[in-house]
Amino acid sequence: MNQPKTILITGVSSGFGQALAAEALAAGHRVIGTVRRATAAEAFEAHASGRAYARILDLTDTPAISRIASEISSQLGPIDVLVNNAGYGREGILEESPIEEMRRQFEVNVFGAVEMIKAVLPSFRERRAGHIINITSMGGYITMPGIAYYCGSKFALEGISDTLSKELAPFNIHVTAVAPGSFRTDWAGRSMRRSPRGIGDYDALFDPVRQARKDKSGHQLGDPVKAAQAMLKIMESNTPPAHLLLGSDALKLVRKQFTDASREIDIWETVTVSTDG
Repeated sequence: MNQPKTILITGVSSGFGQALAAEALAAGHRVIGTVRRATAAEAFEAHASGRAYARILDLTDTPAISRIASEISSQLGPIDVLVNNAGYGREGILEESPIEEMRRQFEVNVFGAVEMIKAVLPSFRERRAGHIINITSMGGYITMPGIAYYCGSKFALEGISDTLSKELAPFNIHVTAVAPGSFRTDWAGRSMRRSPRGIGDYDALFDPVRQARKDKSGHQLGDPVKAAQAMLKIMESNTPPAHLLLGSDALKLVRKQFTDASREIDIWETVTVSTDG
């Protein structure tokens, strides 16, 4: 391992955040993890390494984000890596899902992540060093019925990450969007928020998709511990990727998406170029 790093991870109570925190601590890093409850904070800080620090944070509380970032800097020193992991899945047919649910989805998955980035960037830029890892999803590349709000938030975070990687390259600050496929986390289980069904026209399309997602929860191919180890590898790299897929299902589905998109571009190329001049 290279020099131990100070890693700030949002959402370490479960899923990828929990696995990454555990692997990072085992590897000798210092981890600051955000949680939403005092009991979770106590449990995290009880880690035997003595290098686990918890901060209670709700990502929709914008003033708290900048305040906590300042407290971390003054109390624990500079952050080397920010991992925007906290987020949740929202399932529901778009026509059936209240717009307030979309706003909440974006508040956590997009705006909360951006606020975290803005809170650490001045220090990163001043030191001409730092790494931002945004956990997106293969749902930031591909879509399927019933998760429009979720996919929208992850497409947004992918685009923001890619733009940011270009803006920060002159300052030796790296940005990586990590897009996992299906992993054995709570995403499709207790963490998933589901809009109630109400329009029968969608039954044949969506009910089997919803049931399959529930049945598959806990039995996915992806191992969160191996995902955490992959993320630690890119933290150690001097040239980390701007985008990283995790999981063979993500690789297969995203490659198919690119192939299909390229084919459609070719089919409509004549119309595309007909607008010039």
